[in-house]
Amino acid sequence: QVQLVESGGGLVQTGGSLRLSCAASGSIFSIDAVGWYRQGPGKQRELVATISSRGTITYADSVKGRFAISRDNAKNTVYLQMNSLKPEDTGVYYCNTLRLRAGTYYSSPSWGQGTQVTVSS
Repeated sequence: QVQLVESGGGLVQTGGSLRLSCAASGSIFSIDAVGWYRQGPGKQRELVATISSRGTITYADSVKGRFAISRDNAKNTVYLQMNSLKPEDTGVYYCNTLRLRAGTYYSSPSWGQGTQVTVSS
């Protein structure tokens, strides 16, 4: 089973940028998709962006136009470029592998430590 490790979080001001990395312990080429999630203070974990093995990308409405997900199969890494950050983007960001079943993505039950993103106003 591929393990994922998140990094790149930090403290930024409103309007700033960060690039998160999700490094896999093995090949991500055959994984159906990889997703970035976040969990804000007192909130449930939410799916922010996904990228499939074919390069199909989806975003949550709240981040469209500001975030960009990408993958480098040679480095077994998925990135999340976050621009125009807002205080409401604050939270712990996680990545996870996704399996596609009957048109729906299902995440692995195993989660990493995540990386903290804090956006100050």
